[in-house]
Amino acid sequence: MGDVRKKACSACPYRKDVPSGVWDHAEYEKLRPYDAETWEQPSAAFMCHATPDFYCHGWAVVHTSRDHQYDLLALRFRPCEIPEPSTEFFETADEAADWGQELADAPPDEAIATIEKLTKQHARLQRG
Repeated sequence: MGDVRKKACSACPYRKDVPSGVWDHAEYEKLRPYDAETWEQPSAAFMCHATPDFYCHGWAVVHTSRDHQYDLLALRFRPCEIPEPSTEFFETADEAADWGQELADAPPDEAIATIEKLTKQHARLQRG
Protein backbone atom coordinates (compact mmCIF):
# COMPACT_ATOMS: atom_id res chain seq x y z
CA MET A 1 0.00 0.00 0.00
CA GLY A 2 1.22 3.48 -0.70
CA ASP A 3 1.81 3.70 -4.44
CA VAL A 4 -0.29 5.62 -6.91
CA ARG A 5 -1.79 3.55 -9.71
CA LYS A 6 0.22 4.07 -12.88
CA LYS A 7 -2.99 4.63 -14.86
CA ALA A 8 -6.51 5.58 -13.87
CA CYS A 9 -8.95 2.72 -13.48
CA SER A 10 -11.75 2.54 -16.05
CA ALA A 11 -14.30 4.05 -13.63
CA CYS A 12 -12.16 6.63 -11.85
CA PRO A 13 -14.48 9.37 -10.56
CA TYR A 14 -11.99 12.03 -11.71
CA ARG A 15 -12.09 10.89 -15.36
CA LYS A 16 -14.05 13.04 -17.78
CA ASP A 17 -14.92 10.03 -19.94
CA VAL A 18 -16.66 8.05 -17.17
CA PRO A 19 -20.45 8.37 -17.25
CA SER A 20 -22.25 10.23 -14.50
CA GLY A 21 -23.84 8.03 -11.86
CA VAL A 22 -21.37 5.14 -11.74
CA TRP A 23 -20.72 5.60 -8.02
CA ASP A 24 -23.12 6.32 -5.19
CA HIS A 25 -23.79 9.98 -4.34
CA ALA A 26 -21.84 9.56 -1.08
CA GLU A 27 -18.76 8.23 -2.90
CA TYR A 28 -18.57 11.38 -5.00
CA GLU A 29 -19.03 13.50 -1.88
CA LYS A 30 -15.80 12.00 -0.48
CA LEU A 31 -13.86 13.83 -3.21
CA ARG A 32 -14.84 17.36 -2.20
CA PRO A 33 -12.72 17.79 0.97
CA TYR A 34 -9.55 17.39 -1.08
CA ASP A 35 -10.22 20.74 -2.77
CA ALA A 36 -9.92 22.48 0.60
CA GLU A 37 -6.85 24.34 1.78
CA THR A 38 -4.10 21.86 2.63
CA TRP A 39 -4.52 22.05 6.41
CA GLU A 40 -8.30 21.52 6.12
CA GLN A 41 -8.08 18.36 4.00
CA PRO A 42 -8.50 14.80 5.24
CA SER A 43 -5.21 13.24 6.27
CA ALA A 44 -6.35 9.92 4.79
CA ALA A 45 -5.36 9.17 1.22
CA PHE A 46 -8.07 8.46 -1.36
CA MET A 47 -7.70 4.86 -2.43
CA CYS A 48 -8.63 3.48 -5.85
CA HIS A 49 -12.11 1.96 -5.98
CA ALA A 50 -10.99 -0.86 -8.29
CA THR A 51 -7.63 -1.62 -6.66
CA PRO A 52 -7.79 -0.34 -3.06
CA ASP A 53 -4.17 -1.24 -2.32
CA PHE A 54 -3.21 1.76 -4.46
CA TYR A 55 -3.87 5.47 -4.22
CA CYS A 56 -6.34 6.72 -6.81
CA HIS A 57 -4.46 7.88 -9.92
CA GLY A 58 -6.97 10.65 -10.70
CA TRP A 59 -6.95 11.93 -7.12
CA ALA A 60 -3.16 12.12 -6.99
CA VAL A 61 -2.73 13.65 -10.45
CA VAL A 62 -5.51 16.24 -10.12
CA HIS A 63 -4.50 17.41 -6.69
CA THR A 64 -0.78 17.64 -7.36
CA SER A 65 -1.00 19.43 -10.72
CA ARG A 66 0.60 22.86 -11.06
CA ASP A 67 -2.85 24.36 -11.53
CA HIS A 68 -4.18 23.05 -8.23
CA GLN A 69 -4.13 25.67 -5.51
CA TYR A 70 -3.30 23.41 -2.55
CA ASP A 71 -1.07 20.38 -1.94
CA LEU A 72 -2.50 17.09 -0.77
CA LEU A 73 -2.12 16.81 2.98
CA ALA A 74 -2.36 13.01 2.75
CA LEU A 75 0.71 12.84 0.49
CA ARG A 76 2.75 15.03 2.80
CA PHE A 77 2.60 12.13 5.26
CA ARG A 78 3.15 9.50 2.56
CA PRO A 79 5.42 10.88 -0.15
CA CYS A 80 5.28 8.92 -3.38
CA GLU A 81 5.87 9.29 -7.08
CA ILE A 82 3.00 10.87 -9.00
CA PRO A 83 2.67 9.42 -12.51
CA GLU A 84 1.88 11.45 -15.58
CA PRO A 85 -1.86 11.79 -16.27
CA SER A 86 -3.17 8.75 -18.12
CA THR A 87 -6.33 10.40 -19.46
CA GLU A 88 -8.28 13.65 -19.29
CA PHE A 89 -9.46 14.52 -15.77
CA PHE A 90 -11.71 17.11 -14.23
CA GLU A 91 -9.68 20.00 -12.85
CA THR A 92 -11.05 19.79 -9.31
CA ALA A 93 -12.76 17.36 -6.97
CA ASP A 94 -15.86 19.56 -6.96
CA GLU A 95 -16.14 19.33 -10.76
CA ALA A 96 -15.74 15.55 -10.63
CA ALA A 97 -18.26 15.19 -7.81
CA ASP A 98 -20.80 17.49 -9.47
CA TRP A 99 -20.59 15.46 -12.69
CA GLY A 100 -20.80 12.10 -10.96
CA GLN A 101 -23.70 13.10 -8.72
CA GLU A 102 -25.73 14.61 -11.54
CA LEU A 103 -27.22 11.22 -12.48
CA ALA A 104 -26.31 9.19 -9.39
CA ASP A 105 -29.95 8.71 -8.40
CA ALA A 106 -30.94 7.47 -11.87
CA PRO A 107 -27.84 6.16 -13.67
CA PRO A 108 -28.09 6.07 -17.47
CA ASP A 109 -27.55 2.86 -19.43
CA GLU A 110 -23.89 3.68 -20.03
CA ALA A 111 -23.30 4.03 -16.27
CA ILE A 112 -25.18 0.80 -15.57
CA ALA A 113 -22.98 -1.03 -18.08
CA THR A 114 -19.87 0.35 -16.33
CA ILE A 115 -21.25 -0.70 -12.93
CA GLU A 116 -21.96 -4.23 -14.20
CA LYS A 117 -18.44 -4.49 -15.62
CA LEU A 118 -16.93 -3.35 -12.31
CA THR A 119 -18.95 -5.74 -10.18
CA LYS A 120 -18.03 -8.67 -12.44
CA GLN A 121 -14.33 -7.78 -12.18
CA HIS A 122 -14.36 -6.91 -8.47
CA ALA A 123 -16.69 -9.07 -6.35
CA ARG A 124 -16.13 -6.85 -3.30
CA LEU A 125 -18.03 -4.06 -5.10
CA GLN A 126 -21.22 -6.14 -5.32
CA ARG A 127 -24.01 -5.14 -2.99
CA GLY A 128 -24.72 -7.73 -0.34
